[in-house]
Parts: sequence; C-alpha cells; structure tokens
Amino acid sequence: MNVAPGTTPDDVARPSAADPRRRVLDAALACIARRGITKTTLEDIAREAGCSRATIYRMFPGGKETLVGALTVEEALRFMEGLGAHLDQADDLVSMLEGAVLYASRIVAGHQALQFLFAHEPEQIIPTALGRGRESLSAISAFLAPYMAKHVGDLRAGADAEWVVRLVFSYNLAPSRHFDLTSVDDVRRFVGDYVLPCVHPRTTTPRTSSP
Repeated sequence: MNVAPGTTPDDVARPSAADPRRRVLDAALACIARRGITKTTLEDIAREAGCSRATIYRMFPGGKETLVGALTVEEALRFMEGLGAHLDQADDLVSMLEGAVLYASRIVAGHQALQFLFAHEPEQIIPTALGRGRESLSAISAFLAPYMAKHVGDLRAGADAEWVVRLVFSYNLAPSRHFDLTSVDDVRRFVGDYVLPCVHPRTTTPRTSSP
C-alpha cells in the first residue's frame, strides 16, 4: 500500500484561496468544523470569508442549503483527486483495494467537519448522505470503476466499485469495534477476509444441458 501514514484532507492541494467561491467554501467548512451545520449561519460564513451575505447568495442561490450541497460535492471531488494519486500507484487488485480503504478512512478520520458532525450532529449525516451525498457516492463509484475494471473486467467493475464505496462509507459512518480502518494491519485483514472474496474475478462453469 502506498498511503502515507499521516494522510489528511489538507494533503490534497486546494485551488487558490484568492478565488471568492473557494474562499466561501473554505469558510463554510471551517464554520461547520467548529459549530456544525445546524448552528452555522450565513452570517458566520460571510464573516469567516470576509464578504457579505448578499455575495454568498449571488454565488449560491438558495443560501445555506445550496452552499452545503456545493461543499459536499466539492469535498468529494477533492477526495477523488487524492484517491486517484494513490490508485495510480497500485500494482494489483489487493494493493488497490487496501490503498483505497486506508486512504478513504484516514481522510474521514482527519476531516474536522465530518468528525464534528459524527460527534454532535449525526442526524445531519444520513440526510446529507442519502440526498446531496448520493451524487457524491455515485461520482466516487464511477471514478473507481475504471480502476476496478483492470482487475475484475468491465461487466463487474461498476457494481463492484459501488459496493466497495458503500461498504467503506458505512464502516466510516458507524465504525466497527472489530476493525480500525486507519490501521494498515486491520485494513489488510479486512480486505483479505471480507472484501477481496467478493470482488475477485470469478471463474464460471458453463451450464450443461439436462440429458
């Protein structure tokens, strides 16, 4: 696995903060990390970004809900950028899966906004995951599929990629007492015992006709 032990979301370069839209998104992320989604107001975000509420409304018609939705997609895209850098280094299916699980889990563990929501506003995570986050899950699955196709074939790649993404998402949403998916050893055991048997290319036996 080629995943640095200290991998965090900040290891993936952001666009310049001089971009007003980027500055507002970063401000929203910082506010959510401190106060959560429910208590964060547009005034908080505007103050953090050094702009007015009217500026935010012009960028994100619909206000806070639209901004949070855009932030969800933006964070998913940044996640995929970092994930791709690791997947490109994988030599085989095992190292690819181990690297993907470890990278994803360490990103989630080091994401201050997500961790605040897990701890203080878990009710915000499920609606976001099932609503706005559905687009992100689909995008991440589609991103992973070509990497999977190299090892499992085109026919299975899409479904297998989606299953892996949903599995890792669920384990990070509700951590298991059996596996610490930020641990190299636990990830190797998790992938070897539970993930790999389900995605490894299967050999099918031709069906014989009845006599």
